[in-house]
Amino acid sequence: MDSIFFYQNPEQSAGSGKGALQKLKVTVQPNIFVKGWPTEAGSAALAGFKALEDAAVVERLSGAGAVLIGSTAMSEFGFGLKGSQAGCALGEKSADVELMLDMAGEARLAAAREGVCGFKPSYGLISRIGLVGLIPSMESCGILARDIKSVRDILETIAGPDERDFSLPDEKMPDFSAQDIEPAKTTLGIIPEVVNGLPSDQREAFAKICDALKKDGFQIKELSFPDFSHFLLVHQIVGSVEASSCAGRYDSVRYGQRVPGAKNWNEMYLQSRGAAFGTLLKSYLFQGAFFQFEKYDAYDDACRLRARLVKEMQTVAGQADALILPTVNRAASDKTGSLADLYAQFAYTAFANVTGRPALHIPGANGAGVQLSAKRLDDGRLLSLGQYLLSHRQGGKS
Repeated sequence: MDSIFFYQNPEQSAGSGKGALQKLKVTVQPNIFVKGWPTEAGSAALAGFKALEDAAVVERLSGAGAVLIGSTAMSEFGFGLKGSQAGCALGEKSADVELMLDMAGEARLAAAREGVCGFKPSYGLISRIGLVGLIPSMESCGILARDIKSVRDILETIAGPDERDFSLPDEKMPDFSAQDIEPAKTTLGIIPEVVNGLPSDQREAFAKICDALKKDGFQIKELSFPDFSHFLLVHQIVGSVEASSCAGRYDSVRYGQRVPGAKNWNEMYLQSRGAAFGTLLKSYLFQGAFFQFEKYDAYDDACRLRARLVKEMQTVAGQADALILPTVNRAASDKTGSLADLYAQFAYTAFANVTGRPALHIPGANGAGVQLSAKRLDDGRLLSLGQYLLSHRQGGKS
C-alpha cells in the first residue's frame, strides 16, 4: 500500500472531529497545499518544496472533520496521467476520496481506470488558492470517490466563495442537494459525431448502455455537433499558451531550483528552466511559447473558436437535461511519449474543460462506464442523475 503514496502522513492529519466528513479518509495529489507536506507537483521545478499553508479546499475539508492520510504520486504538474497513481488508494480501499486537478479529463480518466466515480465540477465553484495549477481557465479540482454521496459531500464542503481568489465569479452558489430523477421526464443527449467515431467494440458497448436507459424510460435524443472534435484543438492551443505563461515563474529566481555554474543571468535562467521540466511538459511549453510569440494569430483564432464552441454547446446541449458520452478513448495509445498521444486520450473529456461544464464519470460492468455532463452550475442534478444510474445498474454499478 505504501508504494502508491508520494507521501503518507504518519500522524494522519485529522480534522476538527466534527462536521459532515468525520472520519472520511482523503488523499490529495501533491499540487494541493497541505501545510508542512511535500508539495512538489511531480516536477523537479519544485523539488524539496513543502507547503507553507493549507489550500482553501484543505482548510474546508479539515474543518468538516475529514482525515488527510497522504498524497499520491502524480504526473508532472498534473498534466496527463503518465506516472500518476491517482485513484489507486481508492482502488485498494485505503482512502475514501481523492482530490486532484482535472485539466483535460485527468480525474475522469483516472476514475475510469480504477472503476470509481470521477467528477469535474463546474468551473468557478471551487477556490484555486493553494493549488499548483498549469492551465488556469480550464482546470478544476476534481473529486474521485467510490460513491456519489461522497462526491456530493465533498463538493458541498469545498465549493463556495473565497475572498482571496479574485478569479471566482460573483455568482450565487447552486443547490447541491440530491434531487429526484424521473426517467420519463429526463432527456439524455448523445452526439452522433462522437458515437460514430468509436471503435466497433466500444460503439456496441455504448449502444447497449443507451438501450438499457431507454428501457428504463429515459428519452435518448441525438444532438448533432459537427465541430465537437475542435474542442481538442482549442484545448491544445489555448491550454499550451496558458501553461507556458504559468510556468514562467519557475525561473530559479521566484520559484524553482537554480543550476550552478551559469556565467550570467540569461544562462542561469535557461539552464535552470531546462533542468526544471521533463521532456513532455517542455514540448507543451515550447508549443505554447510558439503560439504566444510566433503565431499569435492562431492563438487569437483559437480563443475566438473557443467562444463559438461554448455558445454552440449551450445551444446543442440545451435540448437535453444531460449529455451522455464515453469517457475513455480506447483507440488512443496507452503510451504518452508525445503530445499527440496524450491529447488523443482526452478526445471525449476536454470539451468539459474548454466550456466549464461539470462532467461525471460513473463506472460500469466490464469497464463500460460512461460520462455525463450538464450545463454549468447544474452540478447537483448531474450528481443525482449519476446516483440514479448507479443505483439502477444502468450504465453503472451500485
